[in-house]
Amino acid sequence: MSGSGKGVSTSVAISNAITNLYATVFGSCHRLEPLPAEKKSMWRREMDCLLSVCDYIVEFFPSKEMLRDGTTREVMATRPRPDIYVNLPALEKLDDMLLEILDSFQKTEFWYVNDKGHKDDAAATPCRPASQRGDDKWWLPVPCVTKPGLTETARRDLQQKRDCASQIHKAAMAINNGVLAEIRIPDPYKQALPKCGRASVGDLIYRHMSFPGKFSPEYVLDSLEISSEHEALEAADRVEAAMHVWRRKASQSHSRSPWSAVKDLMESDKNVMLASRAEDVLLCLKQRFPGLSQTTLDASKIQYNKDVGQAILESYSRVLESLAYNIVTCIDEVLFADEAARKIA
Repeated sequence: MSGSGKGVSTSVAISNAITNLYATVFGSCHRLEPLPAEKKSMWRREMDCLLSVCDYIVEFFPSKEMLRDGTTREVMATRPRPDIYVNLPALEKLDDMLLEILDSFQKTEFWYVNDKGHKDDAAATPCRPASQRGDDKWWLPVPCVTKPGLTETARRDLQQKRDCASQIHKAAMAINNGVLAEIRIPDPYKQALPKCGRASVGDLIYRHMSFPGKFSPEYVLDSLEISSEHEALEAADRVEAAMHVWRRKASQSHSRSPWSAVKDLMESDKNVMLASRAEDVLLCLKQRFPGLSQTTLDASKIQYNKDVGQAILESYSRVLESLAYNIVTCIDEVLFADEAARKIA
């Protein structure tokens, strides 16, 4: 499955399978329109097969069994593992909601032009296409609306669907972050960490984070003047590495206490303060750039993870997060075109 003689672990193979399936089904979907029936059938069929593995990821718990003579005896029964029991049904519900949003775009007041500037719908009323992405991703189709713009009903319906997709994106992101947080940090990543957190984040960020007064992660990000997702990902990698350096130093000072206890009991410790502030900066950065790629730590966790259940939850939530983000982006494009058309009118 890995395409090489060495092969990969089962968890990585399933994670790659879900990622590749998503790319096959949704990779060419750049319009707000129903998913073709064959692709929807493929998505359902293949995902049901991949998710069926979770039926066998269980835990034992003591229970009682009633015998024929009316007596009872203690036995060990099985039930789904707690993380799968909670997160998998939620992800399947989010999956259904996203497909419902796409299916709702049956008859619309907008249409698309292809990359050569030709209309996909020859009967549509001509209009000058408008896009907010400029030269970025120029190959994607551009939405068009008539000069008076969308009707109030259509505009309100689009906004409601955008809000719904945005909430789904946040829910999928929360599940993904929770699963990744539970995956153990790989030893190769720990070994590659710098000895000093300040060297990782740089003097500018460190001065803001070590200031004894009130701390604002938004102010720190504003001072960095990040202009692209590439710069944002680089900053996220540096801040995340420094966060774990400071956490490790704080834990080594109190080796008998877990990190959670150290954080509660030693708020005055400088390493704890720096790690906490680095976590705030990282969270704020991900909120500003919701489409941010995986950090080095996230990619390392996925690569070295051996837990099949965690691999399924992580990859499933990740692809749903991506789909929801793409839907929000496409709706924003249509709303932008509507705003431009109304200004012309």
